[in-house]
Amino acid sequence: MLDIKDFSIFENHSSFDFKGFLLKIFGYWKLFLASLIIAFTIAYQVNIRKEKIYNMKTLISIKEESNPFFTSNTSLVFNWGGISDQVSGISTILQSRSHNELVVDKLQYYIDYLEKGEYNMIDVYGAVPFYVNIDKTKPQLAGTLISIKFLSPNEYEIRIPFENNSVSLITYSNNSYSNTTVQPVEFVKKYKVGEKVVLPFLNLNLEITDNPGYYTGREYFVRFNDFDAIVSRYRGIGVEADEKAGSILTLSLQGTNKARMVEYLNSTVRMLIKMQLDGKNQFATNTIAFIDSTLVAMESQLKETGNELKSFRKDKNIYEIEEGGEKVSEKILNFDVERDALTRKIAYYNSLKAYLKNSVDYSKLPAPTVAGIEDPNIVTNVSKIIALSAQRSEMAYAVKSDKIFKDFDNQMVAVKNVLLENIASAKSSLQYDLALVNNKIGEAESSIKKLPEEQQELLKIKRKYDLSDNIYSTFLQKRNEAEIVKASNLSDIHFIDSAKDIGGGLIGPKTSVNYVLALFLGILVPLIIVFLLFFINNTIQNADDISRQTQIPLIGVVGINKENTSLAVFQKPKSALSEAFRGIRSSLQFMYKKRQLDGAKTLMITSSISGEGKTFCSINIATVFALSEKKTVIIGMDLRKPRLADEFNLVNQYGVVNYLIKQKTLSEIVNKTQIPYLDVILSGPIPPNPSELIISEVMGELIEELKRTYDYIILDTPPVGLVSDALELMQFSDVTLYVVRQNYSKKEMITLLNNRVKRGELSNVSIILNGFENKAKYGSAYGYGYYGGYGAYSNGYHDEEKKVWFPKSIFKRFKKQ
Repeated sequence: MLDIKDFSIFENHSSFDFKGFLLKIFGYWKLFLASLIIAFTIAYQVNIRKEKIYNMKTLISIKEESNPFFTSNTSLVFNWGGISDQVSGISTILQSRSHNELVVDKLQYYIDYLEKGEYNMIDVYGAVPFYVNIDKTKPQLAGTLISIKFLSPNEYEIRIPFENNSVSLITYSNNSYSNTTVQPVEFVKKYKVGEKVVLPFLNLNLEITDNPGYYTGREYFVRFNDFDAIVSRYRGIGVEADEKAGSILTLSLQGTNKARMVEYLNSTVRMLIKMQLDGKNQFATNTIAFIDSTLVAMESQLKETGNELKSFRKDKNIYEIEEGGEKVSEKILNFDVERDALTRKIAYYNSLKAYLKNSVDYSKLPAPTVAGIEDPNIVTNVSKIIALSAQRSEMAYAVKSDKIFKDFDNQMVAVKNVLLENIASAKSSLQYDLALVNNKIGEAESSIKKLPEEQQELLKIKRKYDLSDNIYSTFLQKRNEAEIVKASNLSDIHFIDSAKDIGGGLIGPKTSVNYVLALFLGILVPLIIVFLLFFINNTIQNADDISRQTQIPLIGVVGINKENTSLAVFQKPKSALSEAFRGIRSSLQFMYKKRQLDGAKTLMITSSISGEGKTFCSINIATVFALSEKKTVIIGMDLRKPRLADEFNLVNQYGVVNYLIKQKTLSEIVNKTQIPYLDVILSGPIPPNPSELIISEVMGELIEELKRTYDYIILDTPPVGLVSDALELMQFSDVTLYVVRQNYSKKEMITLLNNRVKRGELSNVSIILNGFENKAKYGSAYGYGYYGGYGAYSNGYHDEEKKVWFPKSIFKRFKKQ
């Protein structure tokens, strides 16, 4: 059966130390504070430098408006489709390149009007006291700030700092670029308001606005931008359909200048209304153009037949000639009008058929009613194919999807095929009617031949004149109908709320977001640093790190020495640091008593590597023994790198080495110190063979001789991780203290210590944690030790300076001022 002790092996398994990590975070509070100050300073600087961002909106509705003058006889209008189709089409048009090109060109938004602000250039469109008129056919300086400073109400100065020998120019009539050479100096020239500026790189004239205000002495800047780049910017206009009313659209723009956005939103809608109305008037426009061209020929023909009739009547009794032919003349005129109507319909069908087969743009087709065709199938399908053709032309600038174009093309092909079938059917019927009319006209003409010759001639001329007059009157009537329809058409797009600056619309910069981000980054960055340090740092941090690495007991935790000397216990015997060494003294006495050692006791102090505080610990442990009136001696056994002489202000002339080579006696190498009951034996001159001297028999004689004089013998040895000297001295030691230092000693060194203890190279070993910082880079009083371990409860027992809370110390400093 398993016992709980069988699981003791898991106690040493490493795991994440959450408590230690949190304490390390608190230990780095200054880093977090500095990081937050820097982050909030950057956020503040970013916020004050950012221009305010506004969002302006306009609301439009799409309502299918029918023409009040629309009848079956005036079928000269067509619609863009249903409301849903219109919403989709209008959204596409508003974001299309061609549409925005028209608006940008009309408003000349490729010209920037700027003023120098505290941190950057500010767009002051709508607030400047002037505007520039440019010659679009002439080049303008591209992308360079042009300073305009008003010297007086009627005079200004242009300044342009040229840095290179050539500059880029843009010509807005064809949106082309070119270059011209200039002098790489600052160009300065004065002009009168309204005077034309004609330069190789500038062609404009400046005019003052109606209400300019006071502007003398002020400086403004003008810049000519890339036309396509500005169009691309405004193609990002927001178009959003209302969820509850699909026929309502909200248009929005974001930017720094409200006046510019308001004008653009209203102008883009007005441009759209005009385009949509022009589209609705396409039939009427096409019809008027067709009729106008026909009327020119008809006027000439009517005038010619009128002159012919006038010449015939001259010197003749026209009433006698006309007598008896009125009925025949009226009858044959009706047949001629009927035949002309049929002929015009057939001619229209032939023209329409040829147009459908040979063309791909059907937007210029005249209305079928211009030829008297009232077949609803023909009228509807011609209207539909014109609408599709117009829509496709608009989408060509905004849509790049081949699938959408194929869908439109398929619809147009389907409508075209239906039209061709309708044309074939209608033509066959018309040709049959035309044959009947021709037969009737033939019969009427045969009866005319029975009349006198002069009467036949008169009827012939009058027949031509009456037919031309009838056709001319019909065309005039159709033209008037088209004009009425065109004038009475209404756009399907209407303003609900036009864009207007009413003082709101501010959406940025979002300063609160920047401050939240600063708070987040100000904490995250140092947290990542601490996190990396926590995992990358493989040094001993606290007593728990030692207990997880070894079973060797920890007998004391020593704090950081803040004095300029290593004699910390002697200088401040009531300090917390001194109490830590007294605690180590008590533990050592307990160990000596447990081992039942009588007489003089030896203590060897070593470590893994140099710098962990062996000598510091040796001096202060010896001091606490001496302060208890025990005769104590420290022997500097670090023959390779001696330090004891410096700590006691002695000269390292004679020492252990001199004794071991039998140059000096014991009394000659012992040095008295300022501390009662404490002597020190220095290492002496550095020998060429320190290890051989240590293992010599003379070393044993030295220890035995010292035991007859002193109560405690402390060996300050070199680090065992670097040389083997300390291992050779192990035979003379009753207890060994192994010093590790916080944030310095590697955890791997504890593993090496375990191996040495396991092999028997070191025995009776205990560990001292040196350099432990109360609020160090790990945390306060973590588990063991004396230095700061009792916090506020140690008040009155130690001589440590009372620390003032950081904010309170700052407050006191200001209060003193």
